[in-house]
Amino acid sequence: MSTSRSTERTLIASNRRARHDYTVLKTYEAGIVLAGTEVKSLREGRASLVDAFAQERDGEIMLYGLHIAEYGYGTWTNHAPRRTRKLLLRRVEIARILAQTREGGFTLVPLSMYFSGGWAKVELALAKGRKSYDKRQALAARDADREIARELGRRLKGRSSGRG
Repeated sequence: MSTSRSTERTLIASNRRARHDYTVLKTYEAGIVLAGTEVKSLREGRASLVDAFAQERDGEIMLYGLHIAEYGYGTWTNHAPRRTRKLLLRRVEIARILAQTREGGFTLVPLSMYFSGGWAKVELALAKGRKSYDKRQALAARDADREIARELGRRLKGRSSGRG
């Protein structure tokens, strides 16, 4: 039995700044409730997660600030670009997420948006905000790791060519 939908991930948008500004503890995959013109616009790759965040409203998790550009060929049925969208998660996951956000000062940040098996999905992170000195330490550690890897690569190249 063959399926017509592919199971690979097709990236729509990513929030690269989120990993810099937040320490990610756990990630969740959530479906998202969309209108027809929103899906067509997403297939063109016209979305931005820059100011997006998720919060609880009436026992459900909603995504705020996600910008999906209006569909170019849409008519009066076009969607509002920054409307609030409902995220689809299991009740157990919602309860777990809400318990952690209420007690520990964590926030929900979307990391990426993609198509998986034909369905639009959002990778949601349970994260804690970083202070500016934490950001500097993370940058310094990343630079040090990069320099170590570069030096190790140079040494390995030097030995393999018979010079060293």
